[in-house]
Amino acid sequence: MITCLIIDDEPFARDELAAQLAEADDIDIVGQCSNAIEAMQAISKLKPQLIFLDIQMPRITGMELIAMLDPATMPRVVFVTAYDQFAVQAFDRHAFDYLLKPVDEQRLQRTLEKVRRDLHPQAIGDLAPSLLEHLPCYTGQRLKVVPVQEVEYVFSDLGGVHVATAKEKVHTHMTLKVMEEKTPLIRCHRQYLVAPAAIAEIELLDTGGEVITRSGAKVPVSRRYLKPLKQIFGFH
Repeated sequence: MITCLIIDDEPFARDELAAQLAEADDIDIVGQCSNAIEAMQAISKLKPQLIFLDIQMPRITGMELIAMLDPATMPRVVFVTAYDQFAVQAFDRHAFDYLLKPVDEQRLQRTLEKVRRDLHPQAIGDLAPSLLEHLPCYTGQRLKVVPVQEVEYVFSDLGGVHVATAKEKVHTHMTLKVMEEKTPLIRCHRQYLVAPAAIAEIELLDTGGEVITRSGAKVPVSRRYLKPLKQIFGFH
């Protein structure tokens, strides 16, 4: 069975595609998501082999969602879009496949045949912008979109990965590695990333150092990352 996730902010479009996919005996629809934040959690938890992804969604677009995923565990991605044929051709070289809305049954079958023949994840990171503008986070039952410019630091512990702003700390399903690659945050410790714009002071310690953020938070800096961090600000 091929596990599949449908991501679209339009309920009718999700249901229509799900009905078409239900005709295929080897496609297992493990979930449906109405936005990118729900999708991030579902992809992390369910690890689908295939996702059908709408490009135009509010707040976080389909292409921005792809930028948030770890390329090493990227599922096959089929974009579902209302773009005209000329716009879609721009994505055709990078995405595993694309479908135009309304989805044609025969075209969908050709896509599924391609998926069946392909056993390897697709590297489509070229679709994404180089840096993310916001992070998908959550706290309790609340889903939050946190602008990257508001993030002071990010850290991981046994409870997961946490995003800290001057006002609050929330959780995210993104990894430190992806955020280091896709945001201006820089590594200062094996378990910490910090925003250079949030740094007010760097205290030098025997064990390395400690960053004091503009909100007064303290972030550890290991010896390995102390020198590169100082050099960012012109210290030697």
